[in-house]
Amino acid sequence: MTKPIRKIALASVAVVALASAANAETHKYKFQSSDPAGNPNFELQQNWAKDLAERTDNQIQVEMMPVGSVVEHNETLDATGAGIIDGIVTDISYFAGKDPAFSLLGNPVGAWSSTDQLLDFMNNGGGQQLANDLFQPYGLHYVGSTTTGLESLVSKVPLDGVADLKGLKMRAPEGLVQDVFAAAGAAPVNLPGSEVYTALDKGVIDAADYTVFSTNQAQGLNDIAPNPVYPGFHSMPLVGVAMNKKEWESLSPELQKAFEESVKQFADKEVSDLAAADKKAVAKAEEGGKIHIHDWSDEERAKFRRIAITQWEKVAKKSDKALHVYDVLTDYLKKNNLL
Repeated sequence: MTKPIRKIALASVAVVALASAANAETHKYKFQSSDPAGNPNFELQQNWAKDLAERTDNQIQVEMMPVGSVVEHNETLDATGAGIIDGIVTDISYFAGKDPAFSLLGNPVGAWSSTDQLLDFMNNGGGQQLANDLFQPYGLHYVGSTTTGLESLVSKVPLDGVADLKGLKMRAPEGLVQDVFAAAGAAPVNLPGSEVYTALDKGVIDAADYTVFSTNQAQGLNDIAPNPVYPGFHSMPLVGVAMNKKEWESLSPELQKAFEESVKQFADKEVSDLAAADKKAVAKAEEGGKIHIHDWSDEERAKFRRIAITQWEKVAKKSDKALHVYDVLTDYLKKNNLL
């Protein structure tokens, strides 16, 4: 008789567990991305939202919305704090207008040569605490980090070192990225990503800091600017996942942990998928013979980094928080022999 009783007992436990999950509160959130619909990054973010729902038995449901769906990309910080949207998946350097520290943490140009370095700094080297210190005053909790990887530089003209940047008309995002390229001798201009192709095609610019090689290739940028620099030497944006602080605090510790783990898995997935896509795109580009890839030497990369550091130092003087980011960042780089 013991076996049938055990079966009934186990079945009862299962029913109770299902009933508990069914009766659990469902948390539905709207997150806005800094990427457009159809972009590989946005598609990965949508898949992350599905994974988060699965690992929490649908107790957390995130609807990912593309850039500009509710507010402009640089207004999502305030919108999340005010509860207009619930969260963001965004390049955090877009908030440099709030405090220059966002720029230095979000994209310390020239600092990173691999995704492992950036993610280790954020997860184990003090970066997570820095991010929360920046986000919390605006009513947000910083959940975790990911990145698209080291970006490729798009160029119509051959670029083999720092000297080739002199006078180069190029698109670069406003803030630290522009400052570094200007210090290196380039002539950067501020253009939205949607205008990069046309500006290159019409000769308004000769180069562009845009995104990773595979996305550049898919959008036809390398066809009209056939001298990309790959692997890139400059930009690896920090993409942060953050949400309204009160909403975060309403989640149980178990759901918070599941949320954090899902972001780490998302980062691994994004990095590996985009790296694989880059490798495939590079091989295809090289087969055609019309695209000439330029890989900077270690010496030239070091020259660029030395220039970049002078701009980090300038940003560090602009606010107390920027100085703190600079101190923690450079300490990590020194301890890991990366500076």
